[in-house]
Amino acid sequence: MKPYLIVSGDFVKTGGMDRANYALASYLARHGFETHLVAHRVSPSLAEQPQLVVHRVPKPANSYTLAQPLLDWYGRFWARRIAARGGRVVVNGGNCRWYDVNWTQHVNSAWQPKTQAGLLRRLKLRLDQQTALQHERNRIGRARLVITQSVRTREHVVRLFGVAGERVHTVYYGIDSELFRPSNAGERKGARLKLGYADGRPLVGFIGALGDNRKGFDTVFSAWQNLCSQDRWDADLLVLGAGGEVPIWQARARAQSLEHRVRFLGFRHDAAELMPAFDALVAPTRYEGYGLVIHEALCCGVPAFVSSRAPAIERFPSELQDLIVDDPDDAEALAKRLRRWRAEMDETRARVMRFNDFFRSRTWDDMAREMVELIETCR
Repeated sequence: MKPYLIVSGDFVKTGGMDRANYALASYLARHGFETHLVAHRVSPSLAEQPQLVVHRVPKPANSYTLAQPLLDWYGRFWARRIAARGGRVVVNGGNCRWYDVNWTQHVNSAWQPKTQAGLLRRLKLRLDQQTALQHERNRIGRARLVITQSVRTREHVVRLFGVAGERVHTVYYGIDSELFRPSNAGERKGARLKLGYADGRPLVGFIGALGDNRKGFDTVFSAWQNLCSQDRWDADLLVLGAGGEVPIWQARARAQSLEHRVRFLGFRHDAAELMPAFDALVAPTRYEGYGLVIHEALCCGVPAFVSSRAPAIERFPSELQDLIVDDPDDAEALAKRLRRWRAEMDETRARVMRFNDFFRSRTWDDMAREMVELIETCR
């Protein structure tokens, strides 16, 4: 069997892209492929697999920006050796100048992020964006095969980079159905107690980075201000995520006397364990490669209110289209959807649960197997 090389920053079970990279590498190693990873970080449970070889890349000052040239150099160094043996090389987007298989999980050219953080943060964001744009424009379009995780991302690749449609294929993400599943009453109670809630107060979750406006938290905050101005609104918002804008939103919550109605919990490694505490998830994203957390919530039976720009909605059945808000900037529409959800909370959850088997049916191995079949047939 020919060897494989995957070049990416992280192979861990947190985050959509990182989790997908982990899944592909694990599948290859478990199915007998000699699998090489060029990466900054690899989960110990993955690194210990016998068929897997890790080539670690330094990350100066713990900065992905500073480490990017090193990832590119290490990637090309090992790609030449793997290719010389007839192997296949998979890179992510613009992270490495190698033109075999490009697994494009995020298209920077499809969205211009903005941030309210300080000047240094804004300058860094601009520099990172400009660098990412230059790299992906030069690298994605030259790949022999491009794989995306959504139809929308495929459309971006074809339109923005001029890649012929027959060279771009969509393979949807999978899910860990044992981890993300409906919880029983005891598990829900335990998750709520972990967050400090002993009563039955409704909890709405937001999970995402708060470094810029891509995830739409500004829309969520405006909607929450609207809702909390009404005495009958009794739900609390729990925010799981880190980033440069967190102090800004915390200050605004205090200024609006919302610090007890909007709680910022930071980045949590136990987000999957906390999901049963939520009665709903809000995700009015402005740009997303896929939106795995939306899928994970639905697998747990948690209604997810999302924007029409989240590619995860490509897998929504028609019966759940009312969970979609057309405009991610429309806080009033989001507040209206949440008011209706509160009035029909049990019914909405029951409706989501009817599709639970469907959302949990596709595994990470299903995703990896489809990818390998595409790669093996592309010469």
